[in-house]
Amino acid sequence: MLISSAFAQTGGAPAPAGGGLMGLLPIVLMFVVLYFIMIRPQMKKQKETKAMIEALAKGDEVVTTGGLLGRITKLDDTLLTLQIAPDTEVQVQRAAVIQVLPKGTVQAK
Repeated sequence: MLISSAFAQTGGAPAPAGGGLMGLLPIVLMFVVLYFIMIRPQMKKQKETKAMIEALAKGDEVVTTGGLLGRITKLDDTLLTLQIAPDTEVQVQRAAVIQVLPKGTVQAK
């Protein structure tokens, strides 16, 4: 026939008892490194962003995710009103703020 018969071979020496644990060690180390390189800094940045958004006050000059620069004129729990030019105000969500600028950065013309 076309298929040859399979013959059983004798097994090698039995694996040591701690071999399973040593096989998992590289995977565990990979997750520890992943935590300290990626997950922990991301959680720290989220915490800083949340604190910055909660600390917004009237008169702060901010930049939004859309690139608008303006001065906060009104605050709400979820919305804020930005003055982007004299007599021009827009409402944006608090979460859209990505940076608080130093005072005097936004010049009214």
